[in-house]
Amino acid sequence: MKLYSTYALPRRIALALCLSQLLAASPSASENPGEDPAYSNGGYVAESASSATAEEAATPLPRRRARSVDLDQPITEIRLEHIEKEVDQAIDTQYDRAQSEAVESLDETVDIADLPGAPPESFVMLETAVGAGTAARLAWQPGESFAGVAVPTPVLVVNGSKSGPVLCLTAAVHGDELNGIEIVRRVLYDLDPVQLKGTVVGVPIVNLLGFKRSSRYLPDRRDLNRHFPGNPTGSSASRIAHSFFTEIVSHCDVLVDLHTGSFYRANLPQLRADLRRPEVVDVAESFAFTAIVHSPGATGSLRRAATESGIPTVTLEAGEPMRLQAEEVEHGVKGIYALIDQLGMYRKLRVWGNPAPVHYQSRWVRADAGGILFGKVKLGQRVKPGDLLGTVTDPITNLRADILSPYDGRIIGMAVDQVVLPGFAAFHVGIQTTAEDLYEPRVMQPAPSEPLPDSNDYDPDARDNLEDS
Repeated sequence: MKLYSTYALPRRIALALCLSQLLAASPSASENPGEDPAYSNGGYVAESASSATAEEAATPLPRRRARSVDLDQPITEIRLEHIEKEVDQAIDTQYDRAQSEAVESLDETVDIADLPGAPPESFVMLETAVGAGTAARLAWQPGESFAGVAVPTPVLVVNGSKSGPVLCLTAAVHGDELNGIEIVRRVLYDLDPVQLKGTVVGVPIVNLLGFKRSSRYLPDRRDLNRHFPGNPTGSSASRIAHSFFTEIVSHCDVLVDLHTGSFYRANLPQLRADLRRPEVVDVAESFAFTAIVHSPGATGSLRRAATESGIPTVTLEAGEPMRLQAEEVEHGVKGIYALIDQLGMYRKLRVWGNPAPVHYQSRWVRADAGGILFGKVKLGQRVKPGDLLGTVTDPITNLRADILSPYDGRIIGMAVDQVVLPGFAAFHVGIQTTAEDLYEPRVMQPAPSEPLPDSNDYDPDARDNLEDS
């Protein structure tokens, strides 16, 4: 690196400024990370290089400030051989900027629209301030695992340069559901914080303990999505749910919880939403071309707990567990971008598809015989009463039992071909209703001779409500 240059004095001043900024921001500024105030939580959080304003100095600040990072770049160590190139580029940028500012200062006409306004606010989560127009990686620690070791969970935050709503995306509340993880990654890593209004928070893997074990459940065999909003003195699942709800969900203005089908079942991309709430209807309709299924949500589910606490929440179901499915992921990404656009946060996708079908009711059709299930329909297919949905063949006797549709609707979920027992929930039919049922929802009461809806939607073997996985 040449320290002397043919540039004028302002260039050397810019050189000194750039060197000081790079050395302050470099992880190698302190040989001991424990003594470096810019190092925290194993590298997830670092101190911001921006100086505090007078107003910020008068206001109590969190214990640490997040360093702005480029989420699109992998986490790597800064190589010393790149510093010289970066300094040269920074010097040229500073010099060109100084010249431009000097020329602009000579202009006697001043446009009031170009005057700087109030400094944008930082977004505070997990006792960390993320500056406006920056992105950061934070860490949520729900407590100790069964082994007594804290398990930090990554939390991605993109804070826009202008104020706006806070949209939260959560995935892998069930540890075996992978499509949502990729959806969160694609959305968060593709956002430009400078163009964003508001804040987008993404938690790719909520149930990290289950994810590491390729399990739907927590190590204590409890379903985390049945314990929200949680209890700080309850079971392990309740404590984790309480920590997540208090430290993450409570900061959200809108929440999208990403799921897949459960137990060798696949779901057509669809939104589960409580259509009795107008604010939730607005969120669901913003996705565009995604089927909407009315469901208040199972007791203890994240969606129901958040909605009841005043946060409009929908569940996006897409695909099946233990698989990464490109089409379902792409559908989910487009839907979330359509929502972001409707919220006025980011102009990524203005128009996409036609209005989605709405199913105010849905029912599972079950197998009456045991054997090998062979599906005869596809996800999204329209069916009428009497249509053949699938067959169950006894491999010993070769007897075949047909599964016929008792409803007029659309296949929104189905089991993959497998060995089933009598009573197995095989095909999920969404029953399309009129616009009156969408905008003026009413609770449907079953006729006295009909079984209760929950009897068709609950799988006693799975310990889960298949209607809202």
